[in-house]
Amino acid sequence: MAAAAPVSLPAADRGALRIADRVVAKIAARAAREVLAEVPESALVPPERTPHASVSVHKETARVRLSVELGYPGDLGMVCGSVRRHVADRVRALTGMEVPEVAIEIERLHSAAARHQGEGRVL
Repeated sequence: MAAAAPVSLPAADRGALRIADRVVAKIAARAAREVLAEVPESALVPPERTPHASVSVHKETARVRLSVELGYPGDLGMVCGSVRRHVADRVRALTGMEVPEVAIEIERLHSAAARHQGEGRVL
């Protein structure tokens, strides 16, 4: 008796893939770290101060909120713009989700002057 040939179903009928919000948040935080590691002022930020991300996913759209610490002085607008673009690109490439919004909160600025004073923070 011959075995029946398997029936090939279209991809849309085989099921769905759900990517958890926390996975998307980890991708976003990692993408932010990739950009921030290349910024010259990143040497002022302690290595344990990594970006934190939270994500809101609705269907195929992810809205990302990042909390970062940056070195100062530096071009904060340029750095934030680079982070926004890279995070949106990486999340889109790895998950297939659209990323219409990447909000960045600068939690703390680290300066060389404050580091020498032992503060680590500029108000």
